[in-house]
Amino acid sequence: MDIATLIGILLAFGLVGFAIGGGLPSFIDPPSIMIVIGGTIGVVLVSYPLADVLKLIGVTLKTFMYKMNSPSETITELVELSQVVRKEGILALESKMGDISNQFMAKGLQMAIDGQEPGEIEEILYMEMDKLSARHAKGADIMAQVGTMAPAMGMIGTLVGLVLMLQNMSDPSSIGPSMSIALLTTFYGALIANIIALPMSAKLKSRSKDEVMLHEIILTGIQSLVAGENPRVMEQKLLGYLPPKDRKSAFD
Repeated sequence: MDIATLIGILLAFGLVGFAIGGGLPSFIDPPSIMIVIGGTIGVVLVSYPLADVLKLIGVTLKTFMYKMNSPSETITELVELSQVVRKEGILALESKMGDISNQFMAKGLQMAIDGQEPGEIEEILYMEMDKLSARHAKGADIMAQVGTMAPAMGMIGTLVGLVLMLQNMSDPSSIGPSMSIALLTTFYGALIANIIALPMSAKLKSRSKDEVMLHEIILTGIQSLVAGENPRVMEQKLLGYLPPKDRKSAFD
């Protein structure tokens, strides 16, 4: 679980709640909530297919529940496999497949074991990486759309509230509810966009880059395995993906 996401959201909402203090009931207005949340959902449905929008829950959960293999650990695992191949041949990896947790790596290694051409392995794995990036990009784009549309619906709610207020200036009792709609819709839109949607979109994009880099490491490692390169040579290639401070050789 990503504690940073949870702490960030709780901290942001907590500080807003602290500023509101005991006046929280005054910030709850059902018509404003319906305009912002309902309107945002409606606009997103217009922008994207229903199937993609329904996946938004899973995309949201991915910002909290996320686990990815460490690049350093992946490099170590590939170097160990390379040593096995160096001593016993590529078919010796068959006995190691049950220990491979990364599906992308397992797929590439299985193709290598099956004797597929290096060019075919590279083409298939690159295509899978492209599809993965496209799926991640779509999820991030939907969250970014939510972040864009929520303040826009808040502005529409503000205009609605102002029109209602101006139409009933002769009735002082109607000014308060109309002004509440005008202000709270903007408030709700800003909260949804700046505390939830846009930060989640940014985190999804960041995680997509991390996962793509991990897949690039795996692809480079599998190419080295198939080519029968020296494990030390492979390791030096793979360590190039990491920041200098994280480059620790297994042969030192």
